[in-house]
Amino acid sequence: MTHTTKQLVLSPALAADMQAVEAQLMHRIQSQSELITAAGQHIIGSGGKRLRAMLALVAAQLGTYTLKDTLHAASAVELIHAASLVHDDLIDDADRRRGRITVHTKWDQGVALMVGDYLFALAAGEMALAPDPRVIQIFSEAVMTISASELHPVLVTTPIETALEQYYAKIGGKTAALFEAATAAGMVCGRGTPEQIKALAQYGYDIGLAFQIVDDILDFISDEATLGKPAGNDLREGTITLPLIYAVSQGSSNGLAMLFEGDELTAEQVAHTIQQVEQLGGIELSIAEARRVAERGLAALDVFPPSPAKDMLIEIVDYVLDRHF
Repeated sequence: MTHTTKQLVLSPALAADMQAVEAQLMHRIQSQSELITAAGQHIIGSGGKRLRAMLALVAAQLGTYTLKDTLHAASAVELIHAASLVHDDLIDDADRRRGRITVHTKWDQGVALMVGDYLFALAAGEMALAPDPRVIQIFSEAVMTISASELHPVLVTTPIETALEQYYAKIGGKTAALFEAATAAGMVCGRGTPEQIKALAQYGYDIGLAFQIVDDILDFISDEATLGKPAGNDLREGTITLPLIYAVSQGSSNGLAMLFEGDELTAEQVAHTIQQVEQLGGIELSIAEARRVAERGLAALDVFPPSPAKDMLIEIVDYVLDRHF
């Protein structure tokens, strides 16, 4: 199934500041070790939208903004994200990320572990250069949350209350925590009030939840060219996500609840399960849930008056929700 990706349109000023973040990242990754430099450039150079850095920059613009005061926080969040991806791929033994070969596959596990640690250390250096020491606390707590989330997988599909509790604990730590840190740190750099920082943290957390829910939906409905990995990858790895949880809740006799009790799923089982999840409404219910949590995040912005920065944060929500739908 092919989908059209919504594009974010950046103002010239924001585009220039994002280029400054990109330059900072590529400068920081230079190391005395040629191997670390090459592997670091491989993961950093894979790019993406740099959405977390963008959130930090735009959040700061709701206050008193200068690029100089926000650059280090925006760079730190992308370095943390890159480091977590390297370690995630190593733990999951994933061959590819966004269609590109992963660090441990291109080199080896030792190099991947070293590069991930190096990126975390670079992020710590960036935090220390931020103008407010609260940035260090915000990001260090996020890293601890991300790390702890690896130890709390989703283990059940029923009862739905338990499954949802486990699912939100997982994606809250895995994804939303870093979005929350990006927006909170950005508002700190923009000299926001405690109320404003709390509001931006709530916005970031909820948008992070929506982002991961959409990713989990795409694993069922998108294709390898779009995802950079085969559709149904979560099913093959035995990962329980929201569409499956909702589908199971719609009919206990469909057999989905027992999927992961046996051996790894075959290609035929994956295809059949995807079809069942769609037929039982798991996709539609998950899309509605993504929109619900995104609306909650948008409501947190009510404390801010209208501005181009607020408009951009709203546009980012539209982008998160409309990716490939």
